[in-house]
Amino acid sequence: MKSKKKLLLLIIFVAIQTNLFSQKKIPNLTLTSISGEPIQIANKLPKNKIIILSFWATWCIPCINELDAISEVYPDWQEETNVELIAISIDDSRTLKRVKPMVNGKGWDYKIWLDKNQELKRALNISLVPYTLIVKNNKILHKSSGYTPGDEDKFLRLVKKISKQ
Repeated sequence: MKSKKKLLLLIIFVAIQTNLFSQKKIPNLTLTSISGEPIQIANKLPKNKIIILSFWATWCIPCINELDAISEVYPDWQEETNVELIAISIDDSRTLKRVKPMVNGKGWDYKIWLDKNQELKRALNISLVPYTLIVKNNKILHKSSGYTPGDEDKFLRLVKKISKQ
């Protein structure tokens, strides 16, 4: 019984710490576009528009599954809610060269940004991918990690709810 209490307290402690130290806003860092241009995040996230930021990597099968699933419904999302998805690759120097061919082969109709040095990933305290944020006016309104088929429906419901607020 004592070990269960200790485990519960540890879980609560970690949850509180994660919440205390997690960002509430998107930090203004510089990423790179897939074509190599620098992107100042704060200047590129449209104001008064809901944006989904999906952190992914070429070596992450759940990430690719999530982006593929969203790709199938993305035109409907845009028509219904005007939401925009930006896929942010956290690939490092060893796997970065795979990003452009993968994106071109998949035909994803998203903006693709590169977090080459994983500065944004670290600033947001992201430990696992896929990691998805729903953002409006640079404020983080929702966070989720991992991917389960059907999550794309959950994201659409959240975007619709946020757009009514």
